[in-house]
Amino acid sequence: MNEDDKKEESSDDISFEENDEMDNPDLLVKKLRERLKKAEMEKEEYLTGWQKERAESVNIRKRAEEEKKEFAKFANENLIMEILPTLDSFDLAFANKESWDKLPKEWTKGIEYIYTQLLSVLESNGVKRIYPIGEKFDPSRDEALDLVQTDKKEDDHKILEIIQPGYTYLGKPIRSTKVKIGEYRTS
Repeated sequence: MNEDDKKEESSDDISFEENDEMDNPDLLVKKLRERLKKAEMEKEEYLTGWQKERAESVNIRKRAEEEKKEFAKFANENLIMEILPTLDSFDLAFANKESWDKLPKEWTKGIEYIYTQLLSVLESNGVKRIYPIGEKFDPSRDEALDLVQTDKKEDDHKILEIIQPGYTYLGKPIRSTKVKIGEYRTS
């Protein structure tokens, strides 16, 4: 070894004295074992560090994907909320039976097809329409706007009329159903 090499060697390195090793093979084996042990410990340290960094990289990538999906979901929900009044307009047009029946059949068929197509696209993207006519009133799903007197006991607290349908997006309610519910009264 030249003097420059000796200067670059760190104090942690095990140095070999040529004469000692030649004279004492046991000392040489001992020093080589120490050096091997040190190298294995460094290897393990580097491997552990690399594995931790790789795992962190995978986790960062997964978090970024989840955030991207959440953002897309949020953007879709806003778009859906803007489309719902259009569906309400279709419902109002269909509810006006007198005017609707005066229109040419080909025209009404086309409008009904467009409405069905729009509902189908929304459903294929996770939107579900809530139309619970005849079901028990559920305050977590429905918003009661009015009570309707009924003489049928079985209609008590049941939804008798839907004013505006509700919707869920990917199982989460995004708009409650506006309803009229029955109220049983004995005369």
